[in-house]
Amino acid sequence: MEWTGERIIPKLLKPTNGMLLEHVARYFFALPYVQGRVLDIACGSGYGCHMVAKDRKRELVEMVGVDNDPEAIAYATREYHHQKVTYRQGDALDPQLPALLGTFDTILSFETLEHVADDRLFLDHLVQMLNPGGTLVISTPYGRGRGMPTSEPFHVHQLTEAEFQHLFASYPELSVEFYNQRGPTFEKERREGVRYFLGIAVCTKTS
Repeated sequence: MEWTGERIIPKLLKPTNGMLLEHVARYFFALPYVQGRVLDIACGSGYGCHMVAKDRKRELVEMVGVDNDPEAIAYATREYHHQKVTYRQGDALDPQLPALLGTFDTILSFETLEHVADDRLFLDHLVQMLNPGGTLVISTPYGRGRGMPTSEPFHVHQLTEAEFQHLFASYPELSVEFYNQRGPTFEKERREGVRYFLGIAVCTKTS
């Protein structure tokens, strides 16, 4: 199986794999916010969509998993089928994406921001597609900053923590809470001497 980019395929990994645990933890973190019509942008192999649909089946009306890789979409459709989940191919920066997908009550975007050339446009699309009262849960790894090189071959850049938080300042309609992820755990308050590698924002659209 040859896919471009970074993909988590649980069926090919040991349950103790650190990266798998981190990715699954983000979906567990987001579960309480999931309701109504839900979008998972850059859904990859589809395990997250399936996990969310099973856990939140009463609160979930429909879930749409979108990825730009047709092989990933084919795999997700085959391996992680659920009656409330639809998988679609799409580009996060496509200017027609909001019109194609419609609006959502919950949007999940995990480890995608660092892969797109224009993170501001990407966030514009997500905010546009989020219904008033809806929740966006979005994460990204911290790094050297916008426009700076990264050691990860599939990352365009990795924002600093300050840049990640400042990204939301342009959206007064969003009420945002920030968390830091270290391994499978999330902390709102920083602990002295602890290095946090990833940030996650929970954004509620107030209007």
